[in-house]
Amino acid sequence: MTISNEPLTNEQLEQLAPSLFADEPYFEASDKYHFISTIDVINEIRDYAWYPVGVSEANVRDEKKEGFQKHYVRFRHLDDFLNPGENVVELLLFNSHDRSKCFSISAGVFRFVCANGLVVSDEVFESYQIKHLGDKENDVSIAINKIAKAKYDILDKIKLFSKIPLTQDDKASFAKAAIPLRFEKHLEVDYRDLLVPHRIEDERDDLYTTFNTIQEHLIRGNISGINAETNRRFTSKIIKSISTDTDINKKLWNMAESIAKIKATQSKLIA
Repeated sequence: MTISNEPLTNEQLEQLAPSLFADEPYFEASDKYHFISTIDVINEIRDYAWYPVGVSEANVRDEKKEGFQKHYVRFRHLDDFLNPGENVVELLLFNSHDRSKCFSISAGVFRFVCANGLVVSDEVFESYQIKHLGDKENDVSIAINKIAKAKYDILDKIKLFSKIPLTQDDKASFAKAAIPLRFEKHLEVDYRDLLVPHRIEDERDDLYTTFNTIQEHLIRGNISGINAETNRRFTSKIIKSISTDTDINKKLWNMAESIAKIKATQSKLIA
């Protein structure tokens, strides 16, 4: 997903993800399925000063599902267009019209220096699900209010991560633990490749920078390794699956949370 620094218009959204504009569900959906128009929700979210900056839709194997597939939109608040920081909290909308994904809203973080789009774990901000059953009245406003309240807590969490120094052994443990999130056991990669910074700004040893460096390598690919089953070399590709991207991001965030807690305990013991 490419993230824009300007709000996307409906015309741009339709070019990037036509499924946002479906006006009915996939024909095999249950009679009990309550259709929620994604573009209607996007327009409603705009009324709360959150504007779409990125969108992605899943590839489909069944051509009949084209236009109804899973999709994902990132929103940024007007405040962050006017006064952007190094990191901004974003609202993430997930939906589909083929029953593959229920309507939900999560929180994310965008880091400008590397254009990384992170997804906050459910332990920090629990995804707010809106079922395709019944009335959706006020559901969107509730989710938006939850993110507005959590915004500064999430930014404080980032500040905390940024202040936690990691030793080389700490970074190695983090990278090794992250490998199974992307690579199956027979796909052998060197954990050190996940720690190579892409830019000068990432040549730091704090938890947040290390987290972002590992995330960027896992999501964007270009990591080489050996397939132990075939003894052939491979190079990972960029992750395009919405579910896989979200899952890796949330689990990485949880790992960072665990490291932060361990480091906090260590500091208390030393003190």
